[in-house]
Amino acid sequence: MSVEKIIQSWKKNEFKPIYWIEGEEDYYIDFLLNYAENNILSESESSFNLSIFYGKDADWMNVINACKRYPMFSEKQVVLLKEAQQMSSLDKLESYVENPLSSTIFVVGYKNKSYDKRTKLYKLLSKTAEIVTLPKIKDDKINEWISNYVKSIGFSISSKASLLLQEHIGNDLNRIVSEIDKLKVNLKDNKSIDEDVIEKYIGISKEYNIFELQAAIANKSIASAIKIINYFESNPKAGPIQMVLPALYSFFSKVYAVYGMSNQTENVLKAHFYFNPIALAQGRIAMKNYNYGGIEKIILLLHHYNLKGIGIGDSGTGSASLLKEMILKMMV
Repeated sequence: MSVEKIIQSWKKNEFKPIYWIEGEEDYYIDFLLNYAENNILSESESSFNLSIFYGKDADWMNVINACKRYPMFSEKQVVLLKEAQQMSSLDKLESYVENPLSSTIFVVGYKNKSYDKRTKLYKLLSKTAEIVTLPKIKDDKINEWISNYVKSIGFSISSKASLLLQEHIGNDLNRIVSEIDKLKVNLKDNKSIDEDVIEKYIGISKEYNIFELQAAIANKSIASAIKIINYFESNPKAGPIQMVLPALYSFFSKVYAVYGMSNQTENVLKAHFYFNPIALAQGRIAMKNYNYGGIEKIILLLHHYNLKGIGIGDSGTGSASLLKEMILKMMV
């Protein structure tokens, strides 16, 4: 069952006795647990019928005893076990999982991985619980996710602003939401998020960022690339080499892959560049300016300087100097 369907069923007061929510996507695990904490019971019901445990400090017997209690002044009670991956003797919950109470809604959050399916506990869960496995959202889905989230809170965001957020934060949904919520507070009546808003309230320069460096390389503009790298040197948090190189590799590896595609129609290329018109346009420019051999050279140089960036084959050259050296080799 998806996160959306679970929320829909909860809104209809349709509940399973146990929800086991696991996986690498912390944002949705926290989202479901927070929703269960604040929305299943009314405020007056929560006073008597909401129990919250944290795996690191929870004793399995206390958790089971809480689950076996009957609700007071309510038809249901909610028991939450957060950070269950940190709980010792988690397998001791087997006895309750085997025979859960229908009046208890037991919601468990198990982060960073999936529980071992070979265990007795998991086999019991598969019979009595709703198991929800949440993999980390893929990089090619981040822009779409950002747009959908922004839309859900009544705002809009430009393609470039969305890209700036992704390049700066990556696929950490909790951090993305935190930054967008910060914008929501600051923007007040303005419902539109663009590059100027991102720069003003989050501090990501609209001119000096990884995305613009990528564009400078694609356009073979040495002057622009050096200018951006100089900005990174003065503002280390804006473009650390450990962030710059993977981002460039992600883009140029997509460009490189186009040469091996038998179908290069517009719709296929749009999907290949994650339906991002700016990235597709830059990809076309890069192909025109470098051709196959040049893009292959860029890929090899990114790999080479990634090794240098972690100290392999280099005696301590600064990050900015490494980036400038790499850029010059790419463009000549």
